[in-house]
Amino acid sequence: MSDPKDEKPAPGITAAASQAARAESAPAPVRRYRALLFRLTLILAAVAFAGLTLLVETTPALGVDLQLTIAIQSVRFAPFALLMRLVSWPGFTPQAMIITGLTVVSIYGLGLHWEAVMTLIGVGFSTAINVLIKDLIQRPRPVPGMVRVFAELTSYSFPSGHVMFYLGLFGFIGFLAFSQLKPSAKRGLLLVFSGGMVGLIGVSRVYLGQHWASDVLGSYLLGSLILVAAIQCYLWGKTRFFVHQPVAADQAPQRHR
Repeated sequence: MSDPKDEKPAPGITAAASQAARAESAPAPVRRYRALLFRLTLILAAVAFAGLTLLVETTPALGVDLQLTIAIQSVRFAPFALLMRLVSWPGFTPQAMIITGLTVVSIYGLGLHWEAVMTLIGVGFSTAINVLIKDLIQRPRPVPGMVRVFAELTSYSFPSGHVMFYLGLFGFIGFLAFSQLKPSAKRGLLLVFSGGMVGLIGVSRVYLGQHWASDVLGSYLLGSLILVAAIQCYLWGKTRFFVHQPVAADQAPQRHR
């Protein structure tokens, strides 16, 4: 058995380390400014979500919600309606569970074990928080007569479970594609697909009459905070327990000796 000290780092790890070093080459004041701006953005998102939650709890029916729904539903273009249905379809049970399971297994099969674990944790935590807040706020969904409702749902409305699920799953996939893959057509397609799903799901939920715009906004705020927390947890674990794991784009998974 060879001495671990004599082993050379995998090419993927070397490339990733070089990229990280280049990213850290910015002057210290610039790095501090970026870190401060990032923290302020997170604080503003948290404050905005808290304020919106209070508003929704005290005033369940917001006039702006109705106006935005009517405006979005005024688009009577058949291909657009089909797109909205297709975008929302993966977020319903059982397909959401199946897609999540297949995604986690696929990532694990690429040798990205910590990434697979964090994908599952991120989606599970996001879903659990969504259910908890729904039960606490108990905001009714839009009803027929006020807006067009393509299919009535029995669960509560705030915040949108679809949006938080998509941020937890597709948002994290987009992060992994950006951080683990070299610039390529495959990486570009994954980024466009994951970003498109996250961006379109909010419009889809309002267009289908199953959520108010404020439900969607609250989900984007809270879901983004949870996604950032999942990414930070991933980075924390990666640097401590999975430093010898190969980068997916550079080499195939190796067996541990």
